[in-house]
Amino acid sequence: MPSGHARSEPAWISGWSRKTPWLDRDRKLPFFLRCQADEMTCTTRLAHEPFRPDVELADLIDGAIAVGAIVSFVGVSRPASHDGHTMESLLLDHCPGMTERSLSEIAADASDRFDIEHIRVVHRCGFIEPGEPIVFVAAAAVHRRAAFEAADYLMDRLKTDAVFWKREGRDSGSVWMEPSEQDRQDRARWSDRCQE
Repeated sequence: MPSGHARSEPAWISGWSRKTPWLDRDRKLPFFLRCQADEMTCTTRLAHEPFRPDVELADLIDGAIAVGAIVSFVGVSRPASHDGHTMESLLLDHCPGMTERSLSEIAADASDRFDIEHIRVVHRCGFIEPGEPIVFVAAAAVHRRAAFEAADYLMDRLKTDAVFWKREGRDSGSVWMEPSEQDRQDRARWSDRCQE
């Protein structure tokens, strides 16, 4: 941010103590971590209720000063499973504290790996209806390639490394799901690349 330029915080951040990046149970604030190094911001949040990706993106755009590219991705709960069963709901169970840490660590790894200015990750937990957003990922950078790669990396890591237990509620019953072989291959391709 240029010196002398003040930016007001978004409403959902105001009042939050930056010294306590864990869930403030007394005030029932959502978990998020906001880390700043120079002008770089990295925000992660575990959402217990539906969220609006358009609002998340607009908030990121408002705060993304001096960037040339913003890439975002929204993952949505599918109406059918991979094998064709009708999906009635999706449960993303989590471990309080551990899940939030995993989201923060994945975002921090992306910020270390790519030349980006801002990262935002919002991930749902709990029961999710078909058609509802599950995850929002955005990366802002001076140049588009870094933003695209960072968003891609974040999703590959979230699919395999974020601490969630996934249960699909199907018309034929409930099934606990693991990351697929394709998810693991997508994750492994980042191990084969040199850090830039």
